[in-house]
Amino acid sequence: MSGMRARALLGAGLGVLMGVASLPVALAQTVGTTAGAGNAVTAGASGAQMGASPAPVAPQDAPFITPSVDADVLYELTSPTGDAVMKQRMRWQVGTLRQRLDPEGSNLFMITSWPEHTLTVVDRDRKRESVMPAPSQGLTPPGHPAMVGTYARLGGSVVAGESCIIWRTKDADGHASDVCYTADGLLLQVAQQGQITVRALRVSRVAQPDEVFAIPSGLKKEAPAKP
Repeated sequence: MSGMRARALLGAGLGVLMGVASLPVALAQTVGTTAGAGNAVTAGASGAQMGASPAPVAPQDAPFITPSVDADVLYELTSPTGDAVMKQRMRWQVGTLRQRLDPEGSNLFMITSWPEHTLTVVDRDRKRESVMPAPSQGLTPPGHPAMVGTYARLGGSVVAGESCIIWRTKDADGHASDVCYTADGLLLQVAQQGQITVRALRVSRVAQPDEVFAIPSGLKKEAPAKP
């Protein structure tokens, strides 16, 4: 996989793999956040009632969109047209609010630190690192319902052997997205216009050591690649 393609996929993965306040999430929070939606959170009752506008509910009824446990999740990412598929590993450390993404077939990886508000892309082949601001100004704290976005509850599902609740929301571009979150805030699936674009293949709730998120020493710093 070329470095340019891997970087693009890393960016796409960030936008959908976590729930952060400005969609994106990270990865708004993730696909689950509506950019520019303010602080109001609304949700509907069920898929059968989706014909009507979702009735506003108390914020505590919104989904948890930031993991409240350390986790290691393998995702399959599919382009909206269905012609490109890749796997991407996401690791999350709740104590330090750090996330690592590793795309399949690439020696690039990305570390996001919300306390430092930084996103670091590491290119191990070229021994380079690029540091830039994290793509979201805020992160809903773990164990708290989404603070930004609109949500309509569609029902339950099972993905990668895990139970989750499907919520209809909008991404940063205003497109409707059906996202499935577990009770402890893990994103398991994203679908748009009937096409599944993100799907968890394996979920493991295990403690993530600090070294997973360490930036290798001796790397040369370079300016972030421009879109």
